[in-house]
Amino acid sequence: MANVLVIDDEKAIRETLKEILEYEKYTVHVAEDGKKGLEMLSKGEFDAVLCDVKMPGIDGMELLERAAVSAPDVPIIMITGHGSVEMAVDATRKGAYDFITKPPDLNRLLITLRNAVDKNALVAETRVLKRKVSKTFDIIGETPAITKIKETIEKVAPTEARVLITGENGVGKELVARWIHELSHRSSGPLVEVNCASIPTELIESELFGHEKGSFTSAIKQRIGKFEQAHGGTLFLDEIGDMSPAAQAKVLRAIQEGRISRVGGDKEIKVDVRIVAATNKDLLAEIDKGNFRMDLYHRLSVILIHVPTLNERADDIPVIAEKFLGEICAENELPSKRFSPAGLEALKEVHWTGNIRELRNVVERLVILCGDVISDDDVFTYSNPAQRAADPFGVVDQFQQFQDFKDFAEKIFIERKLSQNNWNVAKTATEIDIQRSHLYNKIEKYNLKRR
Repeated sequence: MANVLVIDDEKAIRETLKEILEYEKYTVHVAEDGKKGLEMLSKGEFDAVLCDVKMPGIDGMELLERAAVSAPDVPIIMITGHGSVEMAVDATRKGAYDFITKPPDLNRLLITLRNAVDKNALVAETRVLKRKVSKTFDIIGETPAITKIKETIEKVAPTEARVLITGENGVGKELVARWIHELSHRSSGPLVEVNCASIPTELIESELFGHEKGSFTSAIKQRIGKFEQAHGGTLFLDEIGDMSPAAQAKVLRAIQEGRISRVGGDKEIKVDVRIVAATNKDLLAEIDKGNFRMDLYHRLSVILIHVPTLNERADDIPVIAEKFLGEICAENELPSKRFSPAGLEALKEVHWTGNIRELRNVVERLVILCGDVISDDDVFTYSNPAQRAADPFGVVDQFQQFQDFKDFAEKIFIERKLSQNNWNVAKTATEIDIQRSHLYNKIEKYNLKRR
């Protein structure tokens, strides 16, 4: 429900507008003059303002100028009984969203107000999305292994060298790839990611190189592949160990010649990309099995970076957990929480099979289910599989209603299965025997997101 502030020195106007807008389901606040209106603007969060122009003391025009500093994103609609073209132009120049004369046409007023509220919501949403898109997380940790990775990135990033990142699922290989891109000369270009494990074998070539219209049954229009999309930037080939032999051959050719051909096309297209690849497999063992090309391995592994598991750098766990704790509280608009010293030590004792990804999930679980101070008992209850086996009722006792417990269990189950399948929804739906549409509904219900 939108919050609207009405500023007018005439009580009858204020009360009339308040009554009308409350009938239209707005939450309405009123101020009798410009001074009071500015005070309320600085303290409250409003989606739109209706402001009279002629008022004693601080008039509407002055309020516009001062609100541009204290509440720059709030749309202000000016209302006056003494309107003129010059005044309307002046108000617009100073930042007014719109200018309406008294007595206002009710339909126009409501439409203008609705548009102003919608615009404010879009501005706020855009700001959040931009922050999320542009945000590159820090590589946190001071253990020798992480320090070495940071030093290697600083040396390698400014070059054009291809990089192969190895490590288990969830250790942060994608983060290393992002930092290589951010610190490179290509940072102003795109970073395009391809998860080779989540794309069906028959579609991987189309995904990487694109296809021409009519090249196969479902090719109803031309498609630009990831190589072309990454032109001038970085192409991150995640889980490259799962790529088909046919696609490996084409990738090798693209790296060697800097040219690609779309599926079903004869034209060669020049591409300028830097390749960063990652895998959780032992590619040398895959070469011995005949699953991976040795020549491609040597092309990709100019620089090798191995990311250790979380268990191998347990001393970094407290600082990572506290960072996640602050982020999750902020994302969910929850009061700040903290770990007790014993709680942080308990996190170091957990055997993390899912690495950083699992740690973040556990911290989110602790934020939701625990009090202001997260203790070692909380950590033991919600993250230690051995404890859950020994005391199966530890989690159950946290819930009073059956539906709450059922929702909790369902959310954890689905999130885990999606994670194990690299967020391949179709594969997960088949594995857990649920319709894909139902799984999408569950993902939306529990606000599940790929980390």
